[in-house]
Amino acid sequence: MSKPVEPGAMPIVLAYSGGLDTSFLVPWVAEQYHRPVITVTVDTGGIDAQAAETLRERALSLGAIAHHQVDARADYFEQVLRFLIMGNVRRGQLYPLCVGAERVMQAQTIAHMARKLGTSSIAHGCTAAGNDQVRFEVALRTLAPDLEIIAPVRDRAFKRQEELEYLQQRKLPVPPYGAAYSTNRGLWGVTIGGTETLTSQGSIPENAWVLSKGAFDQPALPQHHTLRFERGRPVGLDGKALSPVALIERLETLAAPFGIGRGIHLGDTIIGTKGRVAFEAPAAEVLLSAHRELEKLVLTARQQRIKESVAQPYGDWVHEGQLLDPVCRDIEALLVSSQERVTGDVHVLLRPGSVFIEGVESPYSLMAASKGVYGESAGEWTPTDALGFSKIVALTGIFHARAGELAAKAAAPPATSAATEQPGQ
Repeated sequence: MSKPVEPGAMPIVLAYSGGLDTSFLVPWVAEQYHRPVITVTVDTGGIDAQAAETLRERALSLGAIAHHQVDARADYFEQVLRFLIMGNVRRGQLYPLCVGAERVMQAQTIAHMARKLGTSSIAHGCTAAGNDQVRFEVALRTLAPDLEIIAPVRDRAFKRQEELEYLQQRKLPVPPYGAAYSTNRGLWGVTIGGTETLTSQGSIPENAWVLSKGAFDQPALPQHHTLRFERGRPVGLDGKALSPVALIERLETLAAPFGIGRGIHLGDTIIGTKGRVAFEAPAAEVLLSAHRELEKLVLTARQQRIKESVAQPYGDWVHEGQLLDPVCRDIEALLVSSQERVTGDVHVLLRPGSVFIEGVESPYSLMAASKGVYGESAGEWTPTDALGFSKIVALTGIFHARAGELAAKAAAPPATSAATEQPGQ
């Protein structure tokens, strides 16, 4: 029989997602530390009123003395997502950082709540084999080095089946997916991990998808929509002004039934191993695709090139939990500057499995600013100018080829003279 919670003991604040790991920790931490547990859920998207109530009820049923939910969606957009959009950030040219990008924001909120609730102890449910342990602890040690961090799932290497059996033996609530799949949901999408993602060979089953389950069984008819951006920020949909959070949530509802943004990402983990995760990011897929095409219309080639060169490492550092590093502020300043003219409308076609960009419009269009028409007629230049330009552009190649010919000639042996006597004459 475990020792009961000690009266007056300082509570432990548990970062609570409602999944198997954190559900298991509510009673386990209370039993092992003999201290009350307060659960805190940081809402960075994907939690409606019904889901919030379910989380609260489950946490209290598991033994938490109190449960708090903090709405951090708007802050999440302002501190993280707007820069991922400005940078067109995808990891491995595919994955739009669906969930990992929010961990620093969650850690920051948890640390604030711990101080507000008068405790110096925080618990989380990250494993030793994943990225989240690094993200959480780097952020917490940077923001609040005085707080005690308790990480039993990592430190004691609990298996998901063990956690499931622990809850079942005590007749405590078990999350819907049990031990089969680990799902994380936020404003930027959903990640799904299961036995299939432990190798590189196959996909997860259709019923394991969260947002787009059955999307290709009866494909939806194509839909046309128009997105509005102002200085790189998404601000409207189909002529209606929306806050970024409301717009993202609406886009998810529209695009998920098409199976848009569904994928499986294989890449390098923070700890150096290869990892694989399934993801659904309908809103991110539409916004990143639309924003990228609008930028092509209004940014110069050099602006695009230099921005791409810093957006990739920025995405890597966000993914690795290094968002608090000052270099990220430097990159964000460049990204904001680059978006000064990224204003306009993007016409998109949603269809099964993909988003198609039909066209873009902007008052800052570099295409409209030219008097010439590509492939048709010259504008600010004459045919003679074009000929001279082609000759100049070709010079580098000409010199390279000529240098090779000269070197070959210099290295060749001298030719034999025709007047040289032949043997026997």
